[in-house]
Amino acid sequence: MQEEININIIDFLKNKKNKAVALWLITGVALIILQTVLGGVTRLTGSGLSITKWEPINGILPPLTQTDWEKAFNGYKQIGQYKILNNDFNLSDFKSIFFWEWLHRLCARMLGFVFIIGFVYFLIKNYFDKKMIKPFIILFILGGFQGFIGWLMVKTGLNSEDIHVHYIALSVHFVSAMILACYTLWFAFVLLIPAEKKVKNTNLFSFTVVITIILFFQLTYGAFMAGLKAAIVAPTWPKIGNEYFPKTLISSNWIHDADIPALCLNIQFIHRGLAYLLLILIIIWYIKATKSLKNNGNKIFKNSVLVTLVLVIIQIILGIYSVLNSVYIQKGKFGIFETLAEIHQLVAMFLLMSLVLNLYILKPNKYIQLQ
Repeated sequence: MQEEININIIDFLKNKKNKAVALWLITGVALIILQTVLGGVTRLTGSGLSITKWEPINGILPPLTQTDWEKAFNGYKQIGQYKILNNDFNLSDFKSIFFWEWLHRLCARMLGFVFIIGFVYFLIKNYFDKKMIKPFIILFILGGFQGFIGWLMVKTGLNSEDIHVHYIALSVHFVSAMILACYTLWFAFVLLIPAEKKVKNTNLFSFTVVITIILFFQLTYGAFMAGLKAAIVAPTWPKIGNEYFPKTLISSNWIHDADIPALCLNIQFIHRGLAYLLLILIIIWYIKATKSLKNNGNKIFKNSVLVTLVLVIIQIILGIYSVLNSVYIQKGKFGIFETLAEIHQLVAMFLLMSLVLNLYILKPNKYIQLQ
């Protein structure tokens, strides 16, 4: 009897520790999402190249004196974005775009701070077990890699010819952030959701994997759309310009991006096509999942399946309205298009997170088995 009580106490303490670590990890996911949203704001406001140096320590504080501000502004004047696009900017204009990029980088530092402080705290409190070591190593490697990719992305625009960062670099930075968020969230689910809450359905799991992979392609093309500002090339729906199938699909060179308008049309065509495909697949997936729930009353899975369906519908509606309102883009201002585009990006991240939850519930992860 006493031995049984001791085992129950140990299990209770382990679950309590796991829940605390999981909450910390979910907080990290929320900060990654916030960081990504701020990244979207810097892109939409043209702020991403306003800080031309990477100073991990000194850059925590913005310029504090007039001399410091002028020095930062002079650095910005050396790049193509200022010379070609923003040569009418005064110091006040520069400060407005500097703020968003500084806030974006500050959030990145805060994210690292939360992870490091939390890790040290839980390590001292002995909240970790040996099975968590490998996932944490991977987590910190992914986090460091994400920061490195971010700086490489910024460097693609710090020259005399370009007015924005390269759209492929932008997409790599965004997708790597989503991989980091998914990995962190999965780690939290392992600690938070017990094995008995999972649903064994191999076919549905495989279907969910396919949808998730397609969604990652869609996110990549969404980043292409953002990096090239492709929406403005064809701000129409359901047609792309005057056609359902742009002639550029055949006539243009898909690899070389010298013809930017043609490239934008092609990317927009694929982005829309993937959206329609995802909608169809998720509706079929929802029907299959709902049928499987007749024999399984898992409330978590039931709710997550419904949330995924609702999110994909909202996401497509937001995408349509974002494209239609792209005609209202204004330099350095945040209007209806920018607002819709940011919500569109945010819902896309929530959609991805919902699929990660479904994947975890459907089948245990072979790589992060901590129980």
